Amino acid sequence: MDTNQKKNQEEEILKETENQQQKPETQAEESVSNENVNEKKEAELSDEEKVAKELEETKQALEDYKDKYLRLSAEFDNYRKRTLKEKAELIKNGGEKAISAILPILDDLERALQNMQKAEDVKAMYEGIDLIHQKFLKNLEHEGLVKMEPVGESFDTDFHEAIALVPATEDGQKGKVLDCVQTGYKLNDKVIRHAKVVVAQ
Repeated sequence: MDTNQKKNQEEEILKETENQQQKPETQAEESVSNENVNEKKEAELSDEEKVAKELEETKQALEDYKDKYLRLSAEFDNYRKRTLKEKAELIKNGGEKAISAILPILDDLERALQNMQKAEDVKAMYEGIDLIHQKFLKNLEHEGLVKMEPVGESFDTDFHEAIALVPATEDGQKGKVLDCVQTGYKLNDKVIRHAKVVVAQ
């Protein structure tokens, strides 16, 4: 074998050795590159999965809120109907308690009228009617009705209605109520009828 052939063989062996040394590096680079691509794909997939999961959770939350809203709306509608019904019944039967309190007085008046046909003692009849009247007032007071006693008080437009003005005989009488023509009443501190009065000026 001549020198040229030997050189050529050595060069070929060197090249092969270099190629073999370069191949693992290239393979390693390719492997790293492939891993990076796979990681990116996995990251992209996980992002998509995250978005899909969030979307599903949002849809579920929306359904829950919608269900709660519909239930609340139905409950409010039922409450409104029930309240209207109760209010209508209260307006219709609101006076039942007061009427029930008056019924015994009505019975007493019927008995008094029956006895008046037979009785000759006017004084006894008067006393009987007065008792019924007192009983009637007591029952009304129990329901919150208060009779006004305006005579001698200072005139007050919140409680009194002046139907006549008369000259005062004394200085202390000016602006005072001298007489009550029609009794006034308050129900639970609310004036339901003003007292019609005569006022000194």
